[in-house]
Amino acid sequence: MSTYEVTRTSIMPAPAEEIFPLVNNFHEWTKWSPWESVDPAMQRSYTGPDSGVGAGYAWSGNRKAGSGTMEIVESSQPNTIRIRLEFTKPFKTVNPTTFTFAPTANGTQVTWSMTGENKGIGKVFALFMNMDKMVGGDFEKGLASLAAAAQRRA
Repeated sequence: MSTYEVTRTSIMPAPAEEIFPLVNNFHEWTKWSPWESVDPAMQRSYTGPDSGVGAGYAWSGNRKAGSGTMEIVESSQPNTIRIRLEFTKPFKTVNPTTFTFAPTANGTQVTWSMTGENKGIGKVFALFMNMDKMVGGDFEKGLASLAAAAQRRA
């Protein structure tokens, strides 16, 4: 079975305390997530607490947005957030996703990682598409937007 990992890192000129809440609360993702504008008619729903462990988010959108759910499974402020990301469309897959926040001299180093397995239709898809190339640019855009949102917040 083949696995993959997509990871991007950015140094943000803000303390982790300003950035962490923007990731730890799915309601805040509309301010920075690179996928929020893919489908203006995307339907969203939230479950559980507003933030932290148990917070949930579901979306359903056009072909490009697909559909799925996210749930925060670990939240260790201000260092780590782990999310169970499950896509239901265009094909079913579970992608454990992690955000880490580490202080630096210039602010905070934020790392966004997603792992997954290529199996079933995903295995065929992987023969033609490189997940790092496909998703990495979105992670870079998202991190840039997250930095801007954190600066507005500070």
